[in-house]
This record gives sequence, structure tokens and C-alpha cells, in this order.
Amino acid sequence: MNFQWNIFITALGLALILESLPYFLGPEAVKKLVGKMLELPPSTLRFFGLTGILAGLTLVALSRLLG
Repeated sequence: MNFQWNIFITALGLALILESLPYFLGPEAVKKLVGKMLELPPSTLRFFGLTGILAGLTLVALSRLLG
């Protein structure tokens, strides 16, 4: 199995674009959201993080099954 660097770099680039869009499009909204996140307990933040990880893994698995 050869590692496909072009796919990896493309995926990394897309992730950076998607992660950066809120800061570019609505920096004030991001500041408000971060302020609210600071008030959340760590367990809630971990739950959201785990949910995101599971959603990402599901999408990767689905794309591998369909591709």
C-alpha cells in the first residue's frame, strides 16, 4: 500500500480552509462563541469533541466503502 501524499495534502488543505472560514467571515461571532464555550464544563466540550471525531471517522469509513 503506497501512501498517497497528494490526497493527504488535499485533505489537510480542505480542513484548514473549513476551519478558517468562521474567523474570516464572522470574527465577532467567533469571539462570542468562544466566550460561551469558556463557561461550559469540560465534560460537555469533550462530548462535542468526541461527537466530531466519530462523525469524521464515519465519513472516512463511508468514503472508503463507496470508493
